Amino acid sequence: MRRPLARTLTALAAAALLGPLLSACGSDEPADLVIYSGRNENLVKPLIEKLEKHLGASVEVRYGDSAELSAQLLEEGDKTEAGLFLSQDAGALGALSKEKRLAPLPQTTLDKVAPAYRSSAGDWAGVSGRVRVLAYDPAQVPTPPDSVHELVKPEWKGKIGFVPTNASFQAFVTGMRVLEGDDATRTWLKGLKANEPKTYDNNLKVLEAVDKGEVPLGLINHYYWYEQAAEKGADKLKAKIHYLPAGDPGGLVNVAGAGVLKGADDKQAALARKAVDYLLSAEAQTYFAQETKEYPLAGGVKAAEGVPPLETLQPPKIDLGRLDSLKQTLAMLQDVGLV
Repeated sequence: MRRPLARTLTALAAAALLGPLLSACGSDEPADLVIYSGRNENLVKPLIEKLEKHLGASVEVRYGDSAELSAQLLEEGDKTEAGLFLSQDAGALGALSKEKRLAPLPQTTLDKVAPAYRSSAGDWAGVSGRVRVLAYDPAQVPTPPDSVHELVKPEWKGKIGFVPTNASFQAFVTGMRVLEGDDATRTWLKGLKANEPKTYDNNLKVLEAVDKGEVPLGLINHYYWYEQAAEKGADKLKAKIHYLPAGDPGGLVNVAGAGVLKGADDKQAALARKAVDYLLSAEAQTYFAQETKEYPLAGGVKAAEGVPPLETLQPPKIDLGRLDSLKQTLAMLQDVGLV
């Protein structure tokens, strides 16, 4: 099960203290490549093992929350031991890019990923994608709404499940701020709050609640449903998911991505660039598609069976690097009382 990435302003302020708390893998010998990973160890460890064999070099991974790791890297600057940042979301990469802490990637690497899913500055690339969707109980919601803006209407009072501390929900709110402005987003959040949504610890629990009929509607990422369908059988799930059309902000496609850090020595930088290319290879992209049910973004790899092709969706058009204003989003969520 994927853990929710709870983020707080206090945690961001304390990010410089994270170093000793980060879990790591590897021997006592200095690693050839150090990776700071905002992706969960249980999720990517098998892929990291494949990466290590591909590179023919030792790899050490330090795990943590993407936003906190990004703040840690900004604090460390050129003194960082890391050569590669593997982030759970584009916003944390955007924060580093804004401060010019990422090295340019070769154009041949960038060209493996569609422009919508890589840095406009050319210094990070998305390696897998996920889509915000509505989970719904067909018995209670025969026709799900086509916009998150409908969720603030009175008929949805007490009928929505979500995880306000989850990184993907917060990225969606940041995306709404970018697309529609702070005033409109604050108004929407106040409307959501007034509708007394039910909070859960993580997205899987939201999906389970919808599946049990405990709550008619839930805000989640697409892959949770497909993981459960693969585990239990799609016919065993009462809950369904709805992809939002017409560029609705609730249908945000966010990416996990990777960038090479400035300050890395030549050997680490070269290995980090090779690591990014590996993460965009057919082998790694197949791993994301089949094992995590995320969207592959390169390598000519198709989405897992049953997952709608990415090109058939209608997500909002947004520069994902602009999802870097997490502090402002957290402040807004706190101000309206959702966290």
